[in-house]
Amino acid sequence: MRKVLAIAFSLWATTAAQAENCQRIGNQIQCDDGTSGQRIGNTTYWSDGSSSQQVGRFTYSSDGTSSQQIGNHTYFSDGTSSQTIGNTTYFSDGRSCRRIGNRVSCD
Repeated sequence: MRKVLAIAFSLWATTAAQAENCQRIGNQIQCDDGTSGQRIGNTTYWSDGSSSQQVGRFTYSSDGTSSQQIGNHTYFSDGTSSQTIGNTTYFSDGRSCRRIGNRVSCD
């Protein structure tokens, strides 16, 4: 899920079964499941020790996965993809994330 949120937040700034809500205040990200993150430059550091780095239209995660953004589509290294329309990102596996103000809510 942190990969999804990192992508959602990185799209905003340039695999969970349950809903998750996160809020970004400045460079801090706080999620209702207790997960937190801090964005420093183009890198987001998560409280579990993982991280993701955005380099141009590519995002590289510390778990070895990556994604590439082309227009409003994002293609992930695991073969899935997403499309952002307005403030909502729709993922090819049926999930979606919606940004309202400084909050991102995913289902």
